[in-house]
Amino acid sequence: MFGLFKKKTEVERLQEKYKELLEKSHKVSHSNRTEADKLMAQADEIAQKIDQIKKNY
Repeated sequence: MFGLFKKKTEVERLQEKYKELLEKSHKVSHSNRTEADKLMAQADEIAQKIDQIKKNY
């Protein structure tokens, strides 16, 4: 109940974005491989940001 008002951390927001990009990439990969590769590249950049943030903690 008290978690209702808890703000998400930057890592949590990036992890959600990463997950969304992976799902989109998988769906698009069946029809447009180039677009799927672009989405995967974006997801990889986000993963690197997450790793960098975790290293700084």
